[in-house]
Amino acid sequence: MKAGAHSPLYRAVWRWHFYAGLLIMPFLILLAVTGALYLFKPEIEHVVYRDMIEVSERGQPASPSAIETSVEHALRGEMLQVILPERPDRSVRALVRIPSGDVRTAYLDPYDARFLGSTDYGGVMQIVRKIHSLQLFGFWASSLIEIAAGWAIVMVLTGVFLWWPRGADSGVITIRGAPSSRRFWRDLHAVTGAFAGAFMLFLAVTGMPWSMFWGKQVQTWATVQGLGSPPAPAEVTPFFLLGVSQRGGREHDAHSGDIPWAMEQANPPLSHSAQGREIGIDDAVARFEALGLMRPFGVQPPEGPRGAWAATYLPDQVENVRLVYLDQHSGAVIGDVGYADYGAAAKAIEWGIAVHQGQQYGPLNRYLMLAACVAILALAASSLVMWWKRRPKGRLGAPPAPERRNAALGVLGIIALIGAVFPLVGASLLIALCVDWMAQRFLSRGINGKA
Repeated sequence: MKAGAHSPLYRAVWRWHFYAGLLIMPFLILLAVTGALYLFKPEIEHVVYRDMIEVSERGQPASPSAIETSVEHALRGEMLQVILPERPDRSVRALVRIPSGDVRTAYLDPYDARFLGSTDYGGVMQIVRKIHSLQLFGFWASSLIEIAAGWAIVMVLTGVFLWWPRGADSGVITIRGAPSSRRFWRDLHAVTGAFAGAFMLFLAVTGMPWSMFWGKQVQTWATVQGLGSPPAPAEVTPFFLLGVSQRGGREHDAHSGDIPWAMEQANPPLSHSAQGREIGIDDAVARFEALGLMRPFGVQPPEGPRGAWAATYLPDQVENVRLVYLDQHSGAVIGDVGYADYGAAAKAIEWGIAVHQGQQYGPLNRYLMLAACVAILALAASSLVMWWKRRPKGRLGAPPAPERRNAALGVLGIIALIGAVFPLVGASLLIALCVDWMAQRFLSRGINGKA
């Protein structure tokens, strides 16, 4: 079957490309704006919380136990994690659960343990992150982002088909016409999409592990199949046998401290005994540093008589990630997990997350991701202008359905394959098919009625 610009196949692909863009463009704009902001998380946090982040370098640092005492007294809560600063002119961060049950991010002077202030958990950038994923608005709202990512894959694949040169000498890598013409906006859209499509596809795929439905299912599957977290480094009792979380009888949540994606569903090791004298936070931090952990690393106190001290080092480069556990009584190392210990799926996903966030390859990585965000906004603007210039008055202006139904079968097959991999996308596909079928029936009846 020929795939020229007027062929039934071309019209079928164009129609689904139009609907994919119509469904997800508002979400892509949201993702591009919030994603671009999150690329500059350290800089934005520094501007917003400068008075709490910057400290004057002087003398010997206060002990971790003094930091713990100070922050728990200031917020009348329980410290869940302390993050020791990399630079001598930066404050210590701590996560503290306050009496209401909420978790706050606190800042303390590392030299005198003075409490400098606190924010809601994660501060302003956590809000940006939750808007980016729509988690701020609940599970079902967040599921829309998963659907949008799946449809973004559809949009990129159909867009590449529409862009394919087919002997054309312009509108492929060059832009024709004046800004007042529809041809200019069509070429701008096509050329921008051609160069940005690979990045959009990468961002859509690597963003899926964070999703509320698909991401959790894949994380569980990878863990069960041994493709996620490494084998347990020490004695482990599964949660379902304990009836509670191993973290002291309290369910682990996203606020109890940052850990790698690969370890989120792994059972942490247990201290070998529930008896004996416990080592304190000062001794634990000293042991972690003696093991070669680099700052900034976060330290989590043990919870319950069998809990373990945990230290997490999460640098920009995933190959240097490290998670170390200490027996809370003897101080012995009972777990030391790095990137090399992860399963194949976890390695790929952790690498994808680091690149997605613009961290893995330094400034070049960050600015390439920023360029992708800008390109998405350009695609959104050009598609809107292009549609506005071609739309029939009073109608949506969707590309007409091909008269030969078999022309659309190949396109639907590809979309169905994507829907099978991403179930929520598949459900939205069925809805879109039903709406499209009813719309065509309605229009055909209207035409026949007039005839």
